[in-house]
Amino acid sequence: MPPSVPSLPRRVARTLRTSLFAQVLCALVLGIVVGKLWPDTATALQPLGDGFTRLIKTVISPLVFCVVVVGIAKAGDLKAFGRIGVKALIWFEVASTAALVIGLVAANLVGPGKGMNVDPSSLDAAAVNETTGGGHLPSTTEFVLNALPQSFIGAFADNELLQVLILACLVGAALLHLGHTKVPKILPAIEQAQEIIFAVVGFVMRLAPLAVFGAMAHLVGNYGLGVMTKYAKLIVLCYVAAALFIALLAVALRVVTGLSLWKFLRYIREEMLLALGTASTESVMPRVMQKLRRAGARDDAVGLVLPTGYSFNLDGASLYLSIGTLFIAQAVGVDLTLGQQVTVVLVLMLTSKGMAGIPGSAFLALAATASSLGAIPAGAVALLLGVDRIMDSMRVVTNLLGNCVAVFAVSRWEGALDIERAKKTLDGEETDPPQGGDGDGDGGDARAVEPTTAATPAPGIPAQKPKEPAPEAG
Repeated sequence: MPPSVPSLPRRVARTLRTSLFAQVLCALVLGIVVGKLWPDTATALQPLGDGFTRLIKTVISPLVFCVVVVGIAKAGDLKAFGRIGVKALIWFEVASTAALVIGLVAANLVGPGKGMNVDPSSLDAAAVNETTGGGHLPSTTEFVLNALPQSFIGAFADNELLQVLILACLVGAALLHLGHTKVPKILPAIEQAQEIIFAVVGFVMRLAPLAVFGAMAHLVGNYGLGVMTKYAKLIVLCYVAAALFIALLAVALRVVTGLSLWKFLRYIREEMLLALGTASTESVMPRVMQKLRRAGARDDAVGLVLPTGYSFNLDGASLYLSIGTLFIAQAVGVDLTLGQQVTVVLVLMLTSKGMAGIPGSAFLALAATASSLGAIPAGAVALLLGVDRIMDSMRVVTNLLGNCVAVFAVSRWEGALDIERAKKTLDGEETDPPQGGDGDGDGGDARAVEPTTAATPAPGIPAQKPKEPAPEAG
């Protein structure tokens, strides 16, 4: 007899039970429906998304610390780690500048704000201050000083990733200097802590559908769908420009590594959908780190490039800022010269680097740009208040893909990428999963991942011999 085929309801139920992607997708649709039908109730559901993001943020700093320390210690070459950092910064600057230029060209060609004839005095500038909490973007000096930790514990408590990275580099360098004989238990302890953190991530990820439902219901209930018609031209332009930039990322990834961005996007589809639903790339950082390592990128490259990109490589934000600046100027009837637009690029190259983690940072950067030009009223930034949240999806997708491509490109540049393993993983072929999580997106327990390339023992840290198998019982 031929094997019985499960009925459609059973297949659907099994998919919903085992696939995180299906669960998050259903939660996304359900959140939109609830937000549309019961907006008053939906606006009270925001704590579901916020609570999930807070849980994930609690493990990001210790995870980054463990990955970087283990990566440096096992790679055994601090100079290589320094080269990775320099190459990452070069890549970040080129990518974010390209995003700014694409945004300016697109806004000039389409003119999303032309014909609006907005009177700046009619805009509520106080609403911008309320959104930003009266904050300000740090100066270059402040940004550099803020990257230096004041205390070991404080860096973790405040979730300052750049400070955690610096501490991790110092600890990793110290492990290399002291060697295995002086501190034999430290590296294994950090590796074990890493396993625990990935297990915690696996537990928290089970709440992802609930978080997406709450965040999406709040978005639709609070802002409605009508705002899309009012700003349709601007919204479409931003998303089309983002699609063009992502296409360029795909070409760059293919040229540099030979990998397919589409296959990678399919590989991280659960994380991408979760980031879209919660409007936060931080909510998926641990899982993305895990999957990048599974796809052949070395520990030290993943641990340094991805977290640093969250501060230095905000490609989606760069696109939005350049388009938003010209939109505001066009809406209030200001015609910016070529020289002023070049100034926009230069100012945004600086201001976009200090945006991460600051409330209302996009508005602060736009206000700083408007002030530097002297031709656009700073209060005109209020024009974007109604549409800013709709742009989160564009910014999240572009930022996340930009940083992931940076990890692959810099890893390949430094010789820290296992190309064969990457191709097999992205093709869906079964490879030996690294210890600590198969990255299959089913929401199961996630544990620590061993380096995906042959690690060279650190100087003074001999390779560990495999344990003898235990005698069979009986």
